[in-house]
Amino acid sequence: MPLPDLNALPLPELYAHLAATGLVRRLIELARDEDLGAQSPGAGNADITSASMHEPQRRVTAVMNTRQACTLAGIACVPDILDVFGASTRCRFEPHHRDGDTVPAGTTLAAITGPLADVLTIERTLLNLVARLSGVATLTQAFVGRMATEAPRLPARLHDTRKTTPGLRMLEKYAVRCGGGNCHRLGLFDAVLIKDNHIAAVPVDTLGATVARVARAARDAARGNLRFVEVEVDSLDQLRALLTLPPGVIDIVLLDNMDSARLAEAVAMRDAALRPGTSRLELEASGGVSLETVGPIAATGVDRISAGALTHQAVSVDIGVDIR
Repeated sequence: MPLPDLNALPLPELYAHLAATGLVRRLIELARDEDLGAQSPGAGNADITSASMHEPQRRVTAVMNTRQACTLAGIACVPDILDVFGASTRCRFEPHHRDGDTVPAGTTLAAITGPLADVLTIERTLLNLVARLSGVATLTQAFVGRMATEAPRLPARLHDTRKTTPGLRMLEKYAVRCGGGNCHRLGLFDAVLIKDNHIAAVPVDTLGATVARVARAARDAARGNLRFVEVEVDSLDQLRALLTLPPGVIDIVLLDNMDSARLAEAVAMRDAALRPGTSRLELEASGGVSLETVGPIAATGVDRISAGALTHQAVSVDIGVDIR
């Protein structure tokens, strides 16, 4: 079955696709076991504090509020959190906003009604995930906004990287989409990225042949079921060698740590080498991309910009749960 286009799927379908890997549930199970004890058979019997409260089964409504403006991500996780904690049949979840919404401070995001003990037991896992993912979405939206302001009519699209928090990759990539960015590859299994370390010892004059051989072998091994074949270069001489390859051998060239002048020169080289009737080789800028530099990079005319900062520099949003 062909791999779906992660960047064409609506957010609910994207979440369902990523959750179907089983990795989201495993993450929530780990979070449950961190709080309730690794040997706990389920939820509700290892939260000593909540179980000891007066009337732990009294039904309450808890509202989740954001204390700062943000772009929302992680609301889709809440039903899965309730299910993993064994509370889905006892609690009712009412979202007031959807993932991808941008909301001001003081906004009520959702409400959960159920037994006091259940609500208190899931509270921290719920907040940890929604706050973290909303932080990623909010930072991504800021990057996208800079690009739209500084290069409004140019084609660059913002992508994430594999610089994700271990265990959180599926959800952090989902959060990037919530913020208006795009998913790169999910992992080492669904696309080919021939990095600088792969070709460090390859002379420029044999680079094209080496890359063609690797690309062909990878496509054969994957039976063509790859998102893309990409090659990372750190010099214009390497790019020049790759531009001699027949169309379709590779899909993207990643231009690593090049300043804006060299990026613009790379775009001009690619455009000059474009053959009539063939698809254009995409160029991706990466390395040191920040809020300050993403606009000028987009203005060079590259097709893609990948930024590890979207995930490894994001700060959790201040979100709280209050019981009425």
